[in-house]
Amino acid sequence: MRTRTVPLLRALFATTAVGLLCFVLRAVAVPPADSYSIVKKIPIPGQGSWDYLSVDEGARRLYVSHGTQVEVLDVDSGSIVGTIPNTPGVHGIAIAADLGRGFVSNGKASTVTIFDLKTLKPIADVPTGQKPDAIIFDSATSRVFAFNGGSNSATAIDAATGKVAGTVDLGGGPEFASADGNGFVYDNLEDESLVLKIDSRKLAVEQRWPTAPCASPSSMAMDRANRRLFIGCRSKVMAVMNADTGKVITTVPIGDHVDATAFDPQTRLIFNSNGEGTITVIRQDSPDKYSAVETVKTVPKAKTMALDPKTHQLFLSTAENGQFEVLVVGK
Repeated sequence: MRTRTVPLLRALFATTAVGLLCFVLRAVAVPPADSYSIVKKIPIPGQGSWDYLSVDEGARRLYVSHGTQVEVLDVDSGSIVGTIPNTPGVHGIAIAADLGRGFVSNGKASTVTIFDLKTLKPIADVPTGQKPDAIIFDSATSRVFAFNGGSNSATAIDAATGKVAGTVDLGGGPEFASADGNGFVYDNLEDESLVLKIDSRKLAVEQRWPTAPCASPSSMAMDRANRRLFIGCRSKVMAVMNADTGKVITTVPIGDHVDATAFDPQTRLIFNSNGEGTITVIRQDSPDKYSAVETVKTVPKAKTMALDPKTHQLFLSTAENGQFEVLVVGK
């Protein structure tokens, strides 16, 4: 009886092990149905470097920085609908939809180009500090803030008149920024590992908060309702900071060389695009609790990103085999 039972048990064990292995392999090979991936690639003619992208949700337009001009695409079809020329060293694009104006930071010219959102025609060039990079619109003051990497300052521009309202001395090299809509603008100082809280009415730095254990903060997004800043750090973590106290609540591991962070208020997902060719997706379980969801494979050097809140798709700039293109990432 024993000599017959042992082979039977061995056979049963082997069958179970094989079945379990097949199940594991199937789970690994087949991605979840709700995972993100590249769903489209939009080729853009011409050569040149790239930086930020911006979505005008209402007008359904995507603005893509591209060397010395801005490419303007239809968000839904992906077709090119126009360009904004003569923006040397373009970095970012800010949208003031209610005023019908857009603003482009020109790093090589040390200017901001104001353009008409409907016609895409330039309106004026406004002088800034040296090498303006990140640029945002603050709805509370109707001011545009251009962050000058070459002079460690921010130039505030009245969006309606195009006049310079003032300059803010930052005391370090600025990276990306966010506005809370209540009169405060937050900016990363990458070289100092600080976040600045700037009074956008007084044009003064109110607080300087350390980001430790995050080092070299380079990207930022904000959950305005819950007063949380999401800060992408080159030390391969995303830090969650209380926007009122500056306390770092938690950190979550992300990929290497992050350069953009986006928050989707509807899905409660935070996206960090990394130069290694990935997007780290993090879920906001509560204002103080966060969990990693997935790592999406993109393309190396695809590290700048914009979110379309309507479709929940992401847009990233990159170049493959010399071809400049926009990646569309969705479900």
